[in-house]
Amino acid sequence: MGTAGWSYKDWKEHFYPEDLAEGDWLRFYAQYFNTVEVNVTYYTHVAQSMVEGWLRKTESNPDFKFIIKLHQAFTHKRTYTAEDVARVQATLDILLRSEKCLGILLQFPYSFPCTDQGMRFVRKITEELYSPNYFLEVRHKSWSGKNVSTLIDNENLSVCWIDQPQLGETIDWLPDKETEKLYLRLHGRNEKAWRESLQNFGKKQTYEEQSSRYNYLYSRGELIEFVQIIKNTFKQLKELIVIANNHPNGNAIMNAFELLEFLKGTVKIPETTDALMKKLQRRA
Repeated sequence: MGTAGWSYKDWKEHFYPEDLAEGDWLRFYAQYFNTVEVNVTYYTHVAQSMVEGWLRKTESNPDFKFIIKLHQAFTHKRTYTAEDVARVQATLDILLRSEKCLGILLQFPYSFPCTDQGMRFVRKITEELYSPNYFLEVRHKSWSGKNVSTLIDNENLSVCWIDQPQLGETIDWLPDKETEKLYLRLHGRNEKAWRESLQNFGKKQTYEEQSSRYNYLYSRGELIEFVQIIKNTFKQLKELIVIANNHPNGNAIMNAFELLEFLKGTVKIPETTDALMKKLQRRA
């Protein structure tokens, strides 16, 4: 259980103590969650020293592992080079040597339909990059009903189950019920903001405008629905990974704690986070 990223300034009032330096946010985060999706690797290739810093800051949690979000050159621009491959693999290798790599997320946009060419492209990436797991996020409904791991011919590839507003040709399906590994990504259900985001695609936007479509707090009822589907549908399930991407205003943190409570029964919540505690108590 974890979130997509950890470095959000608006989490100060909702999760991180006011006097905690930004450089210690990951260390604090790792006390409460056992995984995180690394967002920065989508935007840039990171230095070895940065990755080693992540390892130091999470060493107090022996179960903590990282999921690397694949660089946009592969998934959105689709014009990656041999240097891109080498730099992504260098990041993975540092985590692999420390046994802290859970896998790599291949997040493709809505504009990436299921075609023979598209599947060959995904297969090529999985052949050129070594990772213990490949998590494929596709958003176009043409991928629905396909046994993608078989088509890609990689038993370590899993297709993400994503929750987001159902607009246009957006995918709206559950993974194969026989899957042993389930990866759920929660993007929120802010349909109005999502529509506006699509209309403003390509335009210059502020960080707040870019993030607005993820500004959504799941109700306890919606979260319980996920839990029931997981328990009633995926009988062969051996591993569950849930990543909350509804990050504005600390919503992802709150929903992650609630899901941990529903799935495990007990949850460790930071006593220093008064705002989060008050939110949870109001919803109890």
